[in-house]
Amino acid sequence: MKIIVLGGDGFCGWPTSLRLAASGHEILIIDNLSRRLIDDELSSGSLTNIATINERVSVAKKEIGNIDFENIDIANNPLALRKVIANFKPQAIIQFAEQRSAPYSMIGDNERRYTINNNISGTHNVCSAIVDIDRDIHLIHLGTMGVYGYSKDFGVIPEGYLEVNIPSTNKNVDILYPTNPGSIYHLTKSLDQIIFQFYNKNWKLKITDLHQGIVWGIETNETKQSPELINRFDYDGIYGTVLNRFITQAANDFPLTIYGEGGQKRAFIHISDTAECIKLALENDSFDTNKVRIYNQVSEVLSVKEIAEIIAKQYNAKIDSIENPRKELAKNELEVSNKGLKSIGFNPILLSNGLLDDIKLLANLTNENFNKKNVLNSPKW
Repeated sequence: MKIIVLGGDGFCGWPTSLRLAASGHEILIIDNLSRRLIDDELSSGSLTNIATINERVSVAKKEIGNIDFENIDIANNPLALRKVIANFKPQAIIQFAEQRSAPYSMIGDNERRYTINNNISGTHNVCSAIVDIDRDIHLIHLGTMGVYGYSKDFGVIPEGYLEVNIPSTNKNVDILYPTNPGSIYHLTKSLDQIIFQFYNKNWKLKITDLHQGIVWGIETNETKQSPELINRFDYDGIYGTVLNRFITQAANDFPLTIYGEGGQKRAFIHISDTAECIKLALENDSFDTNKVRIYNQVSEVLSVKEIAEIIAKQYNAKIDSIENPRKELAKNELEVSNKGLKSIGFNPILLSNGLLDDIKLLANLTNENFNKKNVLNSPKW
């Protein structure tokens, strides 16, 4: 299968591109390398040393499979995007090319506007191009569990749609689950959903929206095959996901910093499962296109405090409770359905001591890049 991976140089996009290429697919990465520029902007780079995109692709061609790269800003250069789609003729397009950090999106006016403009324009440009070029292209989008909010107000969080009763007709109908975004980033993912519903309603585009939990882990079987293929490892308060951040703190004798009571329950998934779920969605693409297919891409639900206690016990680390910089509930209950992905073969990787040790080993090997100033650099909102 010929596949375009938008944002294929990123934390989720790169290992997914490798997984798909290793499975025999022909991959074209499109990326404007903006995440690398944000590293410079924040003075907070990856703990791991990331090869240039050209080095990455060159080694991937030798070690993994068929991968190429084009530098295109899909939000601001839709004509270049259309030209590549028309020439490459993909069967599927994967949309990772969105600014992915909730804290970054809440720093200030520039970051709020950038996140909205980049994420919404990019997604819309892809949908519009598919309408004009080839409506059989399967669009797969990496969404977020954050579009739902984090409560059990409606019971177990279903996969995208909530069944409601209409009193005037006494009929049960499925509606898009009411969104409750907690940041500008999450707002863009909520707006993405509306874009997908519109394009599916009007042009019957084949769309899969994967609402993903918080990603932990760094490497996959493919990224381990060469130093040039290693994935990025963010540890700061803006891009570092909570479990990776805690392990890095433990590896550097820094207290694990939980926000408030740590009672926030969240859905989690390992980075290798991110790649695997995309692969499953691609290879199981026979579904009713009268509706956007939505899956919850999650493995398990844990509280921040539970995670901190697991890490602290295993590595004899201290835990510090600090003021929560985010406007969110101090505690919440969360239960999530992931039966859709399981029905097509998803077998989740759950939190294990062995995997945690792998991450800590990598954190130890790269501790020369650790900067304590960046651990607590999340903005307040």
